[in-house]
Amino acid sequence: MGKIFKGFFVILCTIGLIFVGVNMGLAKEVKIGAVINLTGPASSWGQYHAKGQQDYIRYVNEVKGGVYGNKIKLIVVDHGYKVPEAVKLVKKFCVEEKVDLLHTWDAGSGIMSKPIFQKYRIPDINYSTYKGFLKPPIDYAYLPFGDYDMDSFAVLEYIKTLHKGKEPPKVGLLTYNNPYGKAIHEPCKRYAKKYGVNIVGIEQFPPKTLDLKTELLRLKNAGAEYVFMQVLPSAVLMALQSADRINYDVPFFATWTSTDPEFFKRAKGLLRNRMFVQFCGGLPVDGTPGVKKLLEIGKKYGTIKKFDFSYWEGIVMGMIDERACMKAYEKFGKINAQTINQALQTFRNEDFGGLVPNITYTNTDHSGSWVARIVRLNEDQTYTPVSSFWAPGKEKVKILK
Repeated sequence: MGKIFKGFFVILCTIGLIFVGVNMGLAKEVKIGAVINLTGPASSWGQYHAKGQQDYIRYVNEVKGGVYGNKIKLIVVDHGYKVPEAVKLVKKFCVEEKVDLLHTWDAGSGIMSKPIFQKYRIPDINYSTYKGFLKPPIDYAYLPFGDYDMDSFAVLEYIKTLHKGKEPPKVGLLTYNNPYGKAIHEPCKRYAKKYGVNIVGIEQFPPKTLDLKTELLRLKNAGAEYVFMQVLPSAVLMALQSADRINYDVPFFATWTSTDPEFFKRAKGLLRNRMFVQFCGGLPVDGTPGVKKLLEIGKKYGTIKKFDFSYWEGIVMGMIDERACMKAYEKFGKINAQTINQALQTFRNEDFGGLVPNITYTNTDHSGSWVARIVRLNEDQTYTPVSSFWAPGKEKVKILK
């Protein structure tokens, strides 16, 4: 009887192991490829994008055991802010690495890589929220949250609401001369024409520019009462320094791409309550679960000491990656490029703990969300909301005192 019992026990264990293997969907390694600017102009921003995404994926693998037992392999490569290099790397990810999900970094790289990842049917979530990335066909192309059109509407709407006097506010644009910088030109012109804002000048410059006195002097002479920038951290500091040199004392506005953890060390004495950004995400002052999780992960892996926008977007990308993989497994029993793409398109008001606006994707809309707020940057690396959350162009902004 003992031998029979032992034999029966071995058979049960074997069946159990087989069942576990089937139930876990024969766990596999999920590959994610990210083409990020790690060494080119404004690479400090890209470096913390990469660190945020790497930290979150590491957290998923080490603390959560992966996604239903499937570990995620995140492969980050550097394109040095060079579009041709990005295109080459995206093709390598599609053809050689056969990744399940992609991330491109800048507007130009996302647009030029689009035919490749669409051909190989691999979803790509672009770090840059340039609306042109979603020009039809939108198949496999996604943004994580509201695009630069929304940023433009939000900044100009806030300025218009804040502005005193009978005349329309006079606004000058200061941007890079690349697709990312130019992304705010057309929506600003469109909003200004419809809602009564006077765009008095548009100054563009290359990312490698070392001084902005000439550009700001032109805006000053044009009578710009507010400056709206579409640049990365080093250029924000350069603009504030140049404004001081020409005694140009006006409020400066920008999109959320304005800081990285090194920014505030160099911004001492420059911010002076005059620097505002559109930032749709959660902040430490909000106390949301998502923000607490970001700070916990940043501390766990020793990456950041205080909240930062660039690290924030990396964490957001990691969270979207994880959620897409989870939904792919839950709905289709396996995680690959096709099931991830299908899973993304089932996102309906997906809640990420208040770290980022709830995300919705459909078969015809991959824009994520349309929620904004205006935040003031403080020299102690804190952030003060100066408006409510709202949908620019659709709702009325509430200015906070």
